[in-house]
Amino acid sequence: MKAVQCLKYGNAENLVLTEIEKPTPKNNEVLIKIHATSVTTSDVLIRALDESPVSRFILQMIFGFGKPRNPILGMVTAGVVVEKGKGVEKFEIGDEVFAYGSVSPMKRQWGSYAEYICLPEDWNLALKPANLSYEEAAAIPYGGLLASHLIKKTNIKKGDKVLIYGASGSIGTMAIQLAKNAGAVVTSVCSSKNFNLVTSLGSDKVLNYKDPKAVEQLETYDYVLDAVGNSKSSELKEMSKNALAPNGKYISIDDGTPLTPKDAFMNLKKLAEQGKIQPVIDRMYPLDEIVEAHQYVEQGHKRGNVIITV
Repeated sequence: MKAVQCLKYGNAENLVLTEIEKPTPKNNEVLIKIHATSVTTSDVLIRALDESPVSRFILQMIFGFGKPRNPILGMVTAGVVVEKGKGVEKFEIGDEVFAYGSVSPMKRQWGSYAEYICLPEDWNLALKPANLSYEEAAAIPYGGLLASHLIKKTNIKKGDKVLIYGASGSIGTMAIQLAKNAGAVVTSVCSSKNFNLVTSLGSDKVLNYKDPKAVEQLETYDYVLDAVGNSKSSELKEMSKNALAPNGKYISIDDGTPLTPKDAFMNLKKLAEQGKIQPVIDRMYPLDEIVEAHQYVEQGHKRGNVIITV
């Protein structure tokens, strides 16, 4: 099968399209023929490993020294079950599915930059929402699960004011929709070119982080959700940390290890089927243009998700 392997950490050019043997499902696993996957910010971080010496060492302890222990990156899958291992009961050959290769910090599997992948049936794997294409389904798990992690740290009630910093990315676009579903009044922070996007997703107000006068437009919020983490900042972001109502909370995606439990994954599936969340796709690339896709994501200005068609 065709697969993209990361030969060593560093530039996107280290991602190389190769031919390797198709995997065989073990007991309780299914073999999925992949139709679409996603290039996430986490994929780019692991591939580049452009971190401080201490962080780089810790990450290499987790993922492998010199190059990823599993050279095929990618954790998002949308495709068709083509083979079953012994004991599989939840899926049948021909089922259209989508998946995320992480259930917990100890149960994690890369490998979706390829034509096929094997996944345990009880992981974050479910029938694809029938109202979504493979590409749209692949745009849900990463941002949706990380946004769910942020929202779970809140107790949003109807009418609560929520500010989302980094609202136009894969996490932010989902956080807007999840917060609105919970009844929040949402203010989205992004660049002005993305105002129409975040408004279409339900944002009640918008702030341009590049506008020096935006700080003056800050209100007081019950929750400030930072969807970009420590890698990006601005005067507006720093001031938003103090723009809190009594008992208000500032919550960053970099606070602790994000959890991706099965119940959160299944909730995203339900909300997608009900039309209560909409996946956002910025660009799509074929598998053999994975280098270009990584280079685009690395610029840090994508809107929603970048999808790879297989």
